[in-house]
Amino acid sequence: MVERNDSMVTEFILSGLTDQQELQLPLFLLFLGIYLLTVLGNLGMIILIVLSSHLHTPMYFFLSSLSFIDLCYSTVITPKMLVSFVAKKNIISYQECVTQLYFFLVFVISECHMLAAMAYDRYVAICNPLLYNVTMSYQVCSWMVGGVYGMGIIGAAVHTFCMLRVAFCKANIINHYFCDLFPLMELACNSTFINEVVLLCLSAFNIFIPTLIILCSYIFIIASILRIKSTEGRFKAFSTCSSHFSAVAIFFGSLAFMYLQPLSVSSKDKGKVSSVFYTTIVPMLNPMIYSLRNRDVKLALNKLFLKNKIHV
Repeated sequence: MVERNDSMVTEFILSGLTDQQELQLPLFLLFLGIYLLTVLGNLGMIILIVLSSHLHTPMYFFLSSLSFIDLCYSTVITPKMLVSFVAKKNIISYQECVTQLYFFLVFVISECHMLAAMAYDRYVAICNPLLYNVTMSYQVCSWMVGGVYGMGIIGAAVHTFCMLRVAFCKANIINHYFCDLFPLMELACNSTFINEVVLLCLSAFNIFIPTLIILCSYIFIIASILRIKSTEGRFKAFSTCSSHFSAVAIFFGSLAFMYLQPLSVSSKDKGKVSSVFYTTIVPMLNPMIYSLRNRDVKLALNKLFLKNKIHV
């Protein structure tokens, strides 16, 4: 990352999630447990999909990409967050702060569009099953995943470039547990009007467009499910889609609450709570949501365990 020559602040102090001393150790243990579950769950999901040949389908190709994104952006945020619970001062250099901001934005924007891609995949699978293999070919899926990461990289680059133009000359205490856009803009010595406009425009694009795709996909999906005569078939279709929709609702709800409002009206404490959902809770829940209610994943796990027992 480019170093700012006009910035007098060379390092920041992250205030953390709370300043109440009696909560520091319990919160450290809680979020350490959440992070370990996140790593095990998402890494386990990726390994399972790679090793199980019958999971080599578009749906699980997207799911493995989602697990990779969750694993990465949780790792960008949580370890530094844990330090704030045990250290007197959680110091982060200017360069580290900008780097953390960039990679966080890459993965959080990518997740928005990945969830939209997964919704479209379910739409094709349920509404046009005969054309599924043609429509969602390996080449098409690869282009979609590439586009998702492209959106993340470009969006993060724009936000980071705007942030590099901001001058920090006095205050250096970030009222957050990681380097996020709003807390950094609050410390700016110069005008952040352009940053706020860019933030609102790109947030609207990265939240509303995927949300619109997801809602349209599910309207057609629900309409198609209701036409299924078999109760068992209807239940199976609803079960597959409801897990995805619940993950989407939590993620986009907390994200919209945080970013789709001007800096002047944003609530610092509510912003922290909202951030916890999409930075730590959602990455932990996604593997559970997609595995506990998924027969294919359970079958793949059983086969893998049986295979290991036979080799032992």
